[in-house]
Amino acid sequence: MKFKKTISIALVTGAAILSNYSHAVTPTQPKLSVQLWSVKDDVAKDFEGTLKQLKAYGFQGVEFAGNFGKYADDPKGLKAFLDKTGLKASAAHVPFEKLSPENFEKTVAFYKAINCNLLIIPMDKRAQTLEGAKEVAKELTDIEVKLAPLGMHTGYHNHKPEMMDIDKTTPWDVIAKNTPAGVVLQQDVGWTEVAGKNPVDIVKNYPGRTIVTHYKAAAPEPGNKENPIIGQDTTDWKSLIVANRTFGGTLWLVVEQEVYAEGMTPMQSVEASLKGLQKEIAELDKKK
Repeated sequence: MKFKKTISIALVTGAAILSNYSHAVTPTQPKLSVQLWSVKDDVAKDFEGTLKQLKAYGFQGVEFAGNFGKYADDPKGLKAFLDKTGLKASAAHVPFEKLSPENFEKTVAFYKAINCNLLIIPMDKRAQTLEGAKEVAKELTDIEVKLAPLGMHTGYHNHKPEMMDIDKTTPWDVIAKNTPAGVVLQQDVGWTEVAGKNPVDIVKNYPGRTIVTHYKAAAPEPGNKENPIIGQDTTDWKSLIVANRTFGGTLWLVVEQEVYAEGMTPMQSVEASLKGLQKEIAELDKKK
């Protein structure tokens, strides 16, 4: 496609504040995070110990998935723990009901207190159809209008159905084209590839909007035999990293595991994927 418009990015209080369309996407150097759903059992057993270990592995941020350990009602305590541990809250998966009018103020106050400025809808079954995707887009737009003045943004995370072709388009395209530029398009690479699409194309189709991207080597699709460790699979990660840096406006590359390597625990799997991603980045940068 031809890009008549792209998006410029300004960073305000750690959030990606996306203007309406301007001339160019600012190149980025994304940091590395992990979606905590990948290690949900470890988080449930030992919240603090798990996050400390993830930091020791080399992750710079964590993407929350609804479990905050003893800090569920103590965002100030959670912020102090994150600061002490050296982790940033890269984003959070937050369902629509948590951002409903009756829950909006409480939810936003919590995430604002931990400096988590990207509140991503993890899934919605309506988005599996074109008409349903329009409804999702409207809700995202309504939430974005309320969040943007606070220096925060909402977004949507895909699974396989959002990327499937329906009448020469996809639900993902419907969501993208019917939401303002500030709504983050959080691509999940594993699910994009299961749908038969090239994740690089998805980044380039909507420049400046993949502020956080899920780097997943294998999605839990029946019959999918892809290796679940980044760098040991068949994804062209280097091309995707370049696309994220140059077209995506991407601030965070987020390792996510829903499939684990044989003989490895979830924690060992995310560590291995992190090391694989770091190697891909190092090899890419060495060529410069």
